[in-house]
Formats: sequence, structure tokens, C-alpha cells
Amino acid sequence: MARQLVTARIKPERACFLVGLPKSTWHYRPKRRQDGELRRHIRELALLHPRRGYRFIHALLLQEGHHLNRKKVRRIWREEALTVTAKTRRKIRTGAPIPMQAEFPDHVWTYDFIFDQTLEGNTLKILTLTDEFTRQSLALRVAESFTSMDVKDVLHEVIAQRGAPGFIRSDNGPEFIARDLGIWLAVQDIGTRFIQPGKPWQNGFAESFHSRLREECLNQEVFYSARHAQVVLDGYREFFNARRPHSSLSYRTPDEFARQARGRPDAPLCGQDTANVVVRPSPGQAGKAHGVPFS
Repeated sequence: MARQLVTARIKPERACFLVGLPKSTWHYRPKRRQDGELRRHIRELALLHPRRGYRFIHALLLQEGHHLNRKKVRRIWREEALTVTAKTRRKIRTGAPIPMQAEFPDHVWTYDFIFDQTLEGNTLKILTLTDEFTRQSLALRVAESFTSMDVKDVLHEVIAQRGAPGFIRSDNGPEFIARDLGIWLAVQDIGTRFIQPGKPWQNGFAESFHSRLREECLNQEVFYSARHAQVVLDGYREFFNARRPHSSLSYRTPDEFARQARGRPDAPLCGQDTANVVVRPSPGQAGKAHGVPFS
């Protein structure tokens, strides 16, 4: 209405007075946002991480040194129609909580196998080893077949680098319950925790890591051989530990969280109330039981 009055040759100040419009509003000129480069970069990150949302992308931008509000990333995310379709998950009644949960770094490790194949159809068996507290991927080893001795060699290599865990969790696969591996773990003073058969959710940290590995790497890559797959997975493990933000760690990387947990005696496990959890300097050796399954 003020514009119509100005068009009728009434001074803007008088027109604002007549319609009750502040003069500052009339003289205000919106500043055009210069976010074209940011939009392009967000689209590139969304293409590299097709199953991740705007919170994940915002954490990556902060790692790169961008100082911007998460709401701005959400606005651009929606304007560019980059919304990720949520997967429908089947609810599983888990019953009682899982015993012997990790309370500090290297307290509980978990390992399991995930399968893929090469372009020619050859089966690839991938051994994953994860620290349940820090979420760090400790090993990703690829082969066409695995024995209990191969599993022991991987554990021996990782333990030589960072020390032994207090316990290690797994399912009841033949490679994990083999007698020779059990004897070696007992000699190393490492307790074992086996999940109940047919209940993979009792090994939830391994299943969670497998889902991300499947979405972000295995479904995105074509492997020509086991050696090629090993090279790709080594790169993904480095990215997962050092650069990938983890939502359950308040969008910190596993390496960043591990450094903070080892550096502060009161560092809690993010995402849950752990006021009584203390990060100990070593896993401790008392009270270890070997081969004790879930009850």
C-alpha cells in the first residue's frame, strides 16, 4: 500500500505515516546471500555420502573449518531437495540389557564377519574388529576364507599395537569358538562373551558398524579381487576413525573421542547418562571369565 501511495506521488515518509509503516522498513534492502559455493559443496558431500543427513554434512563442514549454523545447512539441504528417505526398521524385542557393556577404551572389543563378492562373483569374507566404547574400527581384514588361526593372527597384530582388551564379544561362529583360539585367548588373559544363537542384536555394536560399512562402502564399490577390496577397506577404515562424525559420540570422530576419553578421567560415553563411569588407565585383570555365554 505504501508503494501505491508513492506511485501516486506521495513522499515515502508521508506514505509510511499514513499506513503505519516504520520508515526503517521502507528503506531496508535485503542482503542477497552469497552461498552458491556452499550449496555446490554441500551437493558434492551429499553425493559422496548418499545415506547421511544434514547433521552429518554439517559436522563434516565444521571439520573443514567452515563456521556456519546447522540451521543454515538444513535450509540449503531442504531447498536442494537432498532429504534422505528413512529406512523402515523392524522392531525387535531385545529383553534384558546386554551384560558386560564397555565402560572405558579397550574394555570390550567385538568381532564378526560380513560378506560381499567380487565382480566375477567370488565370495569375500570380511573380518571386522571394533572397540565398543570408542567405536573405533580396529581391523578390517578381507579374504576368501578364514580359519580360527587367521582370526588369531589379526588379534595378535592389533594387540601388539594397542594392548589387550578386557573382554571380546562375538557370535558362536566356528572361527570364534575354536579350541585353539580359546586357549590362546586364555593365555592372553582375555575374557570371552558369546551371544545367544539367533540373537544378533546382542552384538549390536558389530551390527551397527556392519550397516554403515554396507551403506557407505560395500554398496558403493565394485571389487575386482580380495586385494583390491583390502585397499578400499583400509581407506574406509581410516576415514571412519579419523574423519567420519559419529552421531552417538555427539558428532565427534572415534579417534577424537578416544583421545578425549584417554586424556580425561571422567570422560563419559556420549548419548547416555554415565555419571559413575570412570575411564581407567588399563582394562584391569581381575574377575575375568573365559567362555561365559550370555544368560
